[in-house]
Amino acid sequence: MMDKLFLLSLIGLLVVTAYGDATKLVYTDLDILEKLENFDIPEDDAGDDYDYDSKVFDLPSFSSGKNLVNVDTFGAAGDGVSDDTQAFVSAWNKACGKPKSVLLVPQGKSYLVNATKFIGPCEQKLVIQIDGTIVAPDEPSNWDPKLQRIWLEFSKLEGVVFQGNGIIDGSGSKWWAASCKKNKSNPCNSAPTALTIESSSGVKVSGLTIQNSQQMNFIIARSDSVMVSKVMVSSPGDSPNTDGIHITESTNVVLQDCKIGTGDDCVSIVNASSNIKMKRIYCGPGHGISIGSLGNNNSTGIVTKVVLDTAFLRETTNGLRIKTYQGGSGYVQDVRFTNVEMQDVSNPILIDQFYCDNPTSCQNQTSAVKISQVMYRNITGTTKSEKAIKFACSDSVPCSHIVLNNVNLEGKDGQVEAYCNSAEGFGYGVIHPSADCLYSHDDKGLDQSHKSGSVLVTEEAEIGHDEL
Repeated sequence: MMDKLFLLSLIGLLVVTAYGDATKLVYTDLDILEKLENFDIPEDDAGDDYDYDSKVFDLPSFSSGKNLVNVDTFGAAGDGVSDDTQAFVSAWNKACGKPKSVLLVPQGKSYLVNATKFIGPCEQKLVIQIDGTIVAPDEPSNWDPKLQRIWLEFSKLEGVVFQGNGIIDGSGSKWWAASCKKNKSNPCNSAPTALTIESSSGVKVSGLTIQNSQQMNFIIARSDSVMVSKVMVSSPGDSPNTDGIHITESTNVVLQDCKIGTGDDCVSIVNASSNIKMKRIYCGPGHGISIGSLGNNNSTGIVTKVVLDTAFLRETTNGLRIKTYQGGSGYVQDVRFTNVEMQDVSNPILIDQFYCDNPTSCQNQTSAVKISQVMYRNITGTTKSEKAIKFACSDSVPCSHIVLNNVNLEGKDGQVEAYCNSAEGFGYGVIHPSADCLYSHDDKGLDQSHKSGSVLVTEEAEIGHDEL
């Protein structure tokens, strides 16, 4: 507390001497800094209201107060060729309808399952134990047109655990080849998501591998209190639109100890999502960790309270990215990226308010999603890009309160630099490349000497900030 008071007094003396009421701006910056340093989303919040068995179920435990429902009992062949869809549906209906059920997909077998919706609510303490492989049909032309966007969708669940060492394999290669992103002469059609958790709460997913999805690998949609741990997502780096874990309209989601390699965003967080925590994430190949895209087709996008703590990104096309379309509305606020190491990453730190992924060019528009209160702390590594830090913000809706602390990004093939357009903020500690462009943008009518002085003091007082 004394360090903070000292810091406030020192900055106040420097600023008031030259600029009088400018102290108000410095106090505001310190308030924002304290807020960004201290807010958190505890991992235990996801699913805390539900009474899970803490240990992973093993075979002997199935006979101890559990209702074991084996898909083989319902006629599943498990040979990877026969259609086992109806056996899975029958097993689901049985397990869902009885308390303390364990729906078992046995190890050592491969089960061919068509697009299916598994719908709750179910009786309490349902466990879905996937130890074998669930594989999708590989021919797009045979897909049910009524279920074009899904493969395995679970909805209206409460307090359900998905776990095991099994594999969910989307057999996506023919879907990728038919994508307009692979070949512009192809039509731009939607494709299924391998695993979807929809309109659910108190769900835990642990230990599974999701691979070769037709499009997105894993979606968490319109859900609350979801914990995903020790999940591996794997699709080739050139597979189109294969986001690893996509979070939409969801709250209180925790991703931890996950390894993700895809052809799109490793993690993407989009509209109406808040209280999202990612911890110990490995990303690569892929497009990095993204908030957005938001604001497409003049829509409203809101994402708040996102924390990434400890990640390693390797050879991704982007690092930590916030992307919005022109013409949107809403806001991204209270975001902290911390303890991130990058290896040969392009665009390591990127805010892009001019994002456009449409087949045709995007129209210039003045409205935009507001981006504010974003912290990058302890970000290190190497980049392939000349611009290691890029804040491309809207002139009409500038980015504000961007905070950099201990950022050190080296160019793999030479010097690196920072680029800012309509971005306000400050930095302290080591900042490389220098982000002076944040300080020189002058929306508040203060000249450069004031901003340089403020930055100098905050750099010298780094120890005080670390104790906030």
